[in-house]
Amino acid sequence: MQFVTFIIIFGVIVVVHEFGHFYFAKKSGILVREFAIGMGPKIFSHIGKDGTAYTIRILPLGGYVRMAGWGEDSTDIKIGTPASLTLDEEGKVVRINLSGKKVDQTALPMSVTAFDFEEKLEITGLVLEELATYPVDHDATIVEEDGTEVRIAPLDVQYQNASIWGRLITNFAGPMNNFILSVFVFMLLAFVQGGVQDVNSNHFRVMDGGAVAAAGIKSDDQIVKVNGYEIANWSDLTEAIAKSTADAKEAPQLQVTYKSGGKTQEATVEPKKEGDRYLIGVSPAMKTGFWDKVLGAFTATWTTTVRILTALKDIIFNFNINNLGGPVAIYNFSSQAAQQGLPAVLNLLAMLSLNIGIFNLIPIPALDGGKIVLNILEVIRRKPLKRETETYVTLAGVAVMVLLMIVVTWNDIMKLFF
Repeated sequence: MQFVTFIIIFGVIVVVHEFGHFYFAKKSGILVREFAIGMGPKIFSHIGKDGTAYTIRILPLGGYVRMAGWGEDSTDIKIGTPASLTLDEEGKVVRINLSGKKVDQTALPMSVTAFDFEEKLEITGLVLEELATYPVDHDATIVEEDGTEVRIAPLDVQYQNASIWGRLITNFAGPMNNFILSVFVFMLLAFVQGGVQDVNSNHFRVMDGGAVAAAGIKSDDQIVKVNGYEIANWSDLTEAIAKSTADAKEAPQLQVTYKSGGKTQEATVEPKKEGDRYLIGVSPAMKTGFWDKVLGAFTATWTTTVRILTALKDIIFNFNINNLGGPVAIYNFSSQAAQQGLPAVLNLLAMLSLNIGIFNLIPIPALDGGKIVLNILEVIRRKPLKRETETYVTLAGVAVMVLLMIVVTWNDIMKLFF
């Protein structure tokens, strides 16, 4: 169950992210050659009427979108590669099979010597030991060596030939979908829990068996002071408890002033220690109205975003590898959430979706943020960077990301098992 929870959380986040790129790429006139769920060897594929190959791959870890064009996806056929060509009634090639799978018995065998699927749309090779050239249909498909059948990519449907604004929204759409997913999941969580936490009130929910419950304080009561500290909201309460228990070697006695039935009363509360904190057994009150739940989802998304950005700032200016986590850490968190139940799983899903959305907006080449920076530079310069320059920048970004992923994953393993 813990493994299934990890697959669902990780899979939903990545597929929703990639669907953002997919949807706006198509709207911008970019051919999406493949929309894959999972990684590794293909176990199912289907070419839709839109020309996209929809595939399911054996490793249930996320997915990806293959957009046609330089820097995104290209077709490469080595000289001498055997292929079988399917021709239409006009003699145009509508299918090039390089795999030996999905064999068309009427196909023409060829040993490829040259091809151009971008401008001239033609393929040349040896057919019965004679050199021949055939025109290729604009919407022809190619069966790759692993058996995946995708459309060829003429220049007019490639990424770099879409408008700059189309490319910009395509790159931003992935993180944007992560933010939308977080709002939706936080909203679902609010309805599952029956409401959203009211952190701006000094009315709190009293937990059964907690220190406050033992002192006779109930959920309808209003806590106004703790050890002389004025309490107006949840932040005041947590701060007051932290100050009152600082450096305490054993559970201190807290003097709590509260209102019950319109009367002000006093109680002595002995907090319980959990880890390095003292808890009194309360949680924020709940707002249960319909619009409270809806608006609460946006509030939760905003406050979580602020916390993530604050943590990201600390990581940048006080770098510590222990503050980063990869798939192993996500698996560990999802395992804990699975044991705690559906609310914990939904909360983790929303927070991780925000994390991945924000992380992808970091302006590092190879991430969406890096691509967006290149788009903005193109708008400012009124011309794109040279292909060679963009290639070197992107490769440098990929190298940094691969190295970081290896280091983070190794560190996660060491923390988890040693």
